[in-house]
Amino acid sequence: MTDATDYTPPKIWTWDKENGGKFASINRPIAGPTHDKDLPVGKQPLQLYSLATPNGVKAAVMLEELLALGHAGAEYDAWLIEINDGDQFSSGYVAANPNSKIPVLMDHSVAPPRRVFESGSILLYLAEKFGAFLPTDPNKRTEALNWLFWQMGSGPFLGGGFGHFYAYAPTKIEYAIDRYAMEVKRQLDLLDRHLADNEYMAGDEYSIADMAIWPWYGAMVRGLLYDAGEFLQVDEYTHVQRWTAHIFERPAVKRGRMINRNWGDPKSQLHERHDAGDFETKTQDKLEPSV
Repeated sequence: MTDATDYTPPKIWTWDKENGGKFASINRPIAGPTHDKDLPVGKQPLQLYSLATPNGVKAAVMLEELLALGHAGAEYDAWLIEINDGDQFSSGYVAANPNSKIPVLMDHSVAPPRRVFESGSILLYLAEKFGAFLPTDPNKRTEALNWLFWQMGSGPFLGGGFGHFYAYAPTKIEYAIDRYAMEVKRQLDLLDRHLADNEYMAGDEYSIADMAIWPWYGAMVRGLLYDAGEFLQVDEYTHVQRWTAHIFERPAVKRGRMINRNWGDPKSQLHERHDAGDFETKTQDKLEPSV
């Protein structure tokens, strides 16, 4: 690998398969499927194909929040997508999400089944489908959508930018880490200033804006993302900390964080979810014998 300090971009870029760091095996410059495989379909109206990364947590939390409100039509099967194994490049997955990212939702309550990809689109789709977690007041609705789309635009600076270069890149590049750390701290300061005057992102109503932002920035200030809390001095963002702790205590959020999780404390994992009883019968601490 070329030393970062000596690198000069070539006239024509070529793909170096060994230059991708942790995710080299799944990063590629072309779209489309790599193998034929259909997606599984369960018994519920909604089918979620995901992994418990921050983007995946958004969709799972929304579905659990809808069920907590009594929306029976929000029942869902959640299928684990192993992105490190390339599950997202199967023919069935690409048909559901041509962008080959998690999560993707298939709505089988309509004919033909409707695909919904991109986490922000899933949140908005479900909010409109069930009339929940999106304020009806025009000012509050607009504010919720402002922050929803802010997260969709800002998140890549935190994830693919800071997260990649700080935690995953094969070479630590000071300029890249410094550049993205500065931007993440600016974003956290922005959130902190807003939450100083607002209980939630859209004011006094919990909404899809909170569900979009919390899995990324809430996880960051709780030290759950990239192990970078001390590096970024996240304790100084007291209003974000308050908002994060408040949302973290919601039962639906706690359940949503478990969905399609296959790492960490076994008690925090629910690899697949097919009905509410799975939280009691299929969590890993009950599947695996005590050692």
